[in-house]
Amino acid sequence: MLRGFYTAASGMLTQQRRTELLTNNMSNANTTGYKADQTSIRSFPEMLISKMDGKTVPAENKLNLPELSQVGGLSTGVYVQEANPLFTQGTLEETELNTDIALADENLPINEETGLKGSVFFTVQDGDGGIRYTRNGSFTLDGQGYLTTPAGHYVLNENNNRIHLNSDQFTVTENGVILEGNVQTRLGIGYSDDPSSQLMKNGEGLYKAVNDGDLPSAYKSEGVGFSTKQGFLEGSNVDQSRTMTEMMSAYRSFEASQKVLQAYDKSLDKAVNEVGRL
Repeated sequence: MLRGFYTAASGMLTQQRRTELLTNNMSNANTTGYKADQTSIRSFPEMLISKMDGKTVPAENKLNLPELSQVGGLSTGVYVQEANPLFTQGTLEETELNTDIALADENLPINEETGLKGSVFFTVQDGDGGIRYTRNGSFTLDGQGYLTTPAGHYVLNENNNRIHLNSDQFTVTENGVILEGNVQTRLGIGYSDDPSSQLMKNGEGLYKAVNDGDLPSAYKSEGVGFSTKQGFLEGSNVDQSRTMTEMMSAYRSFEASQKVLQAYDKSLDKAVNEVGRL
């Protein structure tokens, strides 16, 4: 019976964490460049339950030998193994602002191991000087003329140098080149063929490479096709209808585990307070 407590409780904890993740997705449904998180729920290893019986052997002394017989498997509950972002592209929304730039996935290779497409990212520099990546192209010019993210991180060019501009009257071509008068500089665009395992969230819409490594340049990666859209922003890829349905499903599953836990509690209460008196 006590094993049942742990199994029901693990189900409740799993659905609670799943609900928290889905709630976070819903709250970021209008966040530029946000990638929805997905959970992977796994089962703990099952236990093989056996029972000990006695077997009487026909003899003068009627020997009673122990015999072990299998009852079956017992699940020990479930847990949230991991939460990974879904890197499908969000809807491109026109803003008509020169400093807004969106990445449009066009011909990205499919990873043979995962069966999913890779993804491209803007390269930026965080406050500590580290290289980070983002899909949020809502850029602006700071007081010194550097192109920055909404959080103040510097946008980098293909050589990982900060991009300095004289004004916001510049043009961005579809192949990522910023034109301002006779000066040309190309946006730093990184490519990951397996972003779910190669990148991790770093807050403020940023991602960092595992082990703080750098992603290869998307311009030099074979078979990678993308374009940059000036005056556009990429919206969140959260499917609000699906997320609401999954939240209701998680709530119902939590409620079912809760009722199982209450049933175990009543049975244990009866065993202690009523059966124990006999």
